[in-house]
Amino acid sequence: MAKVVVFHAGKEEYALPIENIVSIEKVEEVRPIPHLPSFVLGLVKVRGELLPVLDLSDILYNTSVESVTGMFLLVVRTETMHVGLVVKEAKEILEVADESFTNVGLLAYSKTNYFSSIINLEDAMITQIDPDVLVESLDGIKEIKDYVNEQKAHQN
Repeated sequence: MAKVVVFHAGKEEYALPIENIVSIEKVEEVRPIPHLPSFVLGLVKVRGELLPVLDLSDILYNTSVESVTGMFLLVVRTETMHVGLVVKEAKEILEVADESFTNVGLLAYSKTNYFSSIINLEDAMITQIDPDVLVESLDGIKEIKDYVNEQKAHQN
């Protein structure tokens, strides 16, 4: 059995492994940063840690969220860095049987190598995202990481 956090981005449901989720927060104020890729909404401080806020709708569908007010921030731990993913709704934590995970159909997603599997449930199909691959695949992530580290250095 594996535990995943299920959330809405765009019109679909997605899941992330629970071990990558640090916390789920209400989106407060996001400080915009000029000249970063469109999927980076800005920076936010969560429990004293500076995080880049990534718009999952932009990454997946090339459509930006109109407003982050009332949205949720999934604080996600990846090998590269901690990030905040803005999502419409953090629905639930599901315990999923190992046999419910399948890779069938992922061949259609060859351009989105961060989809790690499909969770095939009785009443739904949920795409699971590998947060490490997602963050590593983003254009400009090294520069974003450098910028966040630079900002942290100025804080101390």
